[in-house]
Amino acid sequence: MGLVQELSAAARRWKQVRAVGAAPVPDRIAFRESLEGVLGTLPALDYSFVELDAERPPWTDTGIELEAGEEVTLLACGRVYMSRLLDVWVGPQFQLWARVGENGEIFNGTRASHTFVAVQRGRLFLAGQFPGRWGDRSGRIASDLRAYRKASGGLTVFAIRWNGAAADGLARLRQRAEEGGQHELAAELACEAERLRNPPLPPPGWKYLWFLGDSDIYAQSGDTITCCTEGNVGILQKDAALALTPDTRLLWDWKVDALPSQTAENAVVAHDYLSIAVEFNDGRDITYHWSKELRPETGYWCPLEGWKDREYHVVVRSGDHGLGAWLSENRNLFEDYRMHIGTPPARIVRVWLIANSVFQRRRGVCAYRGIRLSTGSSQMVVC
Repeated sequence: MGLVQELSAAARRWKQVRAVGAAPVPDRIAFRESLEGVLGTLPALDYSFVELDAERPPWTDTGIELEAGEEVTLLACGRVYMSRLLDVWVGPQFQLWARVGENGEIFNGTRASHTFVAVQRGRLFLAGQFPGRWGDRSGRIASDLRAYRKASGGLTVFAIRWNGAAADGLARLRQRAEEGGQHELAAELACEAERLRNPPLPPPGWKYLWFLGDSDIYAQSGDTITCCTEGNVGILQKDAALALTPDTRLLWDWKVDALPSQTAENAVVAHDYLSIAVEFNDGRDITYHWSKELRPETGYWCPLEGWKDREYHVVVRSGDHGLGAWLSENRNLFEDYRMHIGTPPARIVRVWLIANSVFQRRRGVCAYRGIRLSTGSSQMVVC
């Protein structure tokens, strides 16, 4: 089947399985005008509007010079399309990245707004990652830059360097927005102020995979790690060094309340899922997920570019039966690797939790507890 026929078939099926209503297209012009109206009533501030068109490769200079310790807020509006035909796009949380200085370390925010403290002196630069892939932590793109020509849409980003504490500046800006009748902007500023007061943090001992960036998908609640994803993606990682032997097993308890895909996840446009994975010292990982349609023990290589020979998926449960209940799983990692990939490597290096809902933007909800690695009579508690 050719690409056009494949996309047409996918589009027909999309209408059948996608129950999520189309989100209103963000009005980037109105977003900018609302901010400009509010800013005109305030004393002079160091700010910039940056248009990050999807076709523009990284990086874009904001013109804002920062000193270490200064606080900055980014507000963004827009979307970048992977496919307008299938209405597949990414928003600011996934797309918008920043760095301070030509060689500063890149970072992103957990929402469409983000406040940060400059860790060094330098110029503020912004970039959209997709459709590229980060090659290193200074923001070099590892993929072909010509891929940007195939994307469409873009982001409008407002960047402001505060003269003092960001919390005070956000409060003043919010007040002026309310006074000017800009209630939607005021709500966004209030949301960012709340995020600043209570920043979302990953569970202790875990960190997000750096090139996908931070998110607020995962949180710790007692002995449980909770997960809620909707239109975003995150991979949480924890180091877990252990020899891989014929009796090495991964055990975990989970409660899956909502699946982010209602169709088979082995196609690019439906590759939304919740899973737990183990990374090995050969750079590959096996990830175990619950599928709506694929049968248990179905295995397949990840369909996404950059992951096709790196990540192998194994379905452990299927359908709706058991959703909402705590269930226990037990997998022989050595045998799963041997059966699906080939000769097992020597060691395990990390455990991952993966949540993706970028493609269909459905809500996925689950929780994990009792994650362990066992070999013989010894056991490593991961969480």
